[in-house]
Parts: sequence; C-alpha cells; structure tokens
Amino acid sequence: MASFVTVQKKKEYAIVTLNRGPVNALNLKFWKDLQAALDEVQSDKAMRALIFQSGLEKDIFTAGNDLTELYAPLTSLEKYTEFWTTQNVFLGNLYASRLVTVSVIRGACPAGGCAISMCCDYRIMSKDIGHIGLNEPQIGLTVPVVWMELFTKIVGHRQAELLGFNGSVVGPAEAKRIGLVDLLVPKEELLPTAEAVVSQFLKVPSFGRSLTKQVVHKDLADKFRNRKMLKDQSDAGWQFLTAEPTLKVMKATMDRLAGNSKASKL
Repeated sequence: MASFVTVQKKKEYAIVTLNRGPVNALNLKFWKDLQAALDEVQSDKAMRALIFQSGLEKDIFTAGNDLTELYAPLTSLEKYTEFWTTQNVFLGNLYASRLVTVSVIRGACPAGGCAISMCCDYRIMSKDIGHIGLNEPQIGLTVPVVWMELFTKIVGHRQAELLGFNGSVVGPAEAKRIGLVDLLVPKEELLPTAEAVVSQFLKVPSFGRSLTKQVVHKDLADKFRNRKMLKDQSDAGWQFLTAEPTLKVMKATMDRLAGNSKASKL
C-alpha cells in the first residue's frame, strides 16, 4: 500500500508532504507513515531540519484523526490501543527530535493536526484562511491530557482552559495573537517562507541548539511516550468510547460529516 507521506530531501533539510484525500484524516497507517518519515530524515546525518506541509488541493493541513479509529462499533480495544500508542509515540518523538521542525499550516488544522503542529519548533499559517485548535469536545470527545498540557505550555493556562475545555478553534489572527502560531503569510508564500525560516535556524550550530531543545522538551516528550501511561489511557479511553452517551454523539457526528462530505473525519 502506498504511503500517505512523501519525503523530499534537499540540502540539509527535508520536506514531508501529507496526502491522504479528501482531508488528510489520520488513521493508524497515516501515523505509522509519519513515524517512518521522521525516522528516515532523522537517521540521515546530512539532514538538520524538517518541514511538514499538506499535499491536498483543498486548504486543509489535516482534519485530524479518522473517526473510524475512534468509533467503538468500527474498531476494538486492541486496535484502539495500537492507534492511541502509535500516534502519541510519534508526537513524543517529533517533540524530542534533534531536527529543526516547522509546520506549514494551509487552512484547517484541528485536533490531531494541531497536535502535530504544536510538537514542531515553529508554526507558519496561511493568513487569510483556516483555523486551528483542539476541537475534540465539540464532538463529545476529551482532549488527550498530554496534548492539553502542551497546549497550555504554548498559549498559557487561561487561554488553554477557555479554548480547550470548549473545543474551540481560532482563526489565523487569533492563533498568532495567543502564540499558537508564530507567523502568518499568504498561502502561496507558505513553503518559501518555511524554507527561509529553516535557513535562519540552520545558522545556529546544531549540537548546542538540539541539545538545549531536547533537555527542555524531555519531560513532556517522555509523557507522550510512556508505555504504561499509554496503556492506562487507552483502557480508560475505551471505557469512554464504549459508553452510550459517547456512542450517540459520535454516531450523530459521523452521520453529519458523511452527509456533508462523504467522510467521517475529526
């Protein structure tokens, strides 16, 4: 099966493109492909940076997790545990990476897309289109605790509570104001701007920069990748996902999304 992720290597950095139409919904294979891409770039000693971008024609970075991985009648505890573990281990590995990491956000970037972007060192968003945030509560789900902890670290406690508890997403200007993204540019300038940002980062010697990053990020990265914690979380999550109120809300959400776009995506 073809990968949903492609890696284009340039001098000292790589561009990782996400492409699973129609909306880059993150299923188990997608998360595995992301991990494989990160491993490939990180293991190449010549590579010092990585840029994530969407390859879709639509203005969507990623619509977040594929709801078929979360809707209990379509999965199982075993499958859900693998999905939960795979996505969070990838996020922890990305957050701890020695590489300079930049997220290029063109358009919509909720939930899992927001998590990927938050785990990057720098976030550049299209200035006139899109939204970003942890919108899980809007469809009856909880925001993963470590995701919320990182969100709080980035935007501050009060903003994190106001947005995260309600599953709110914000537009580009507000995302920039609260520090959720670092730079806004026209969408046609996103990739050139990201490459220019990377070139500035790479003027700093890698060893000192990456070691400083890894020390600062270690505690939270370890939480993302703590296998015992992940098992406990997946067991508790499965109890939540199989509860009648959750099933009812998720079924309604999936029916609505299927009617609107023939896709069940978060």
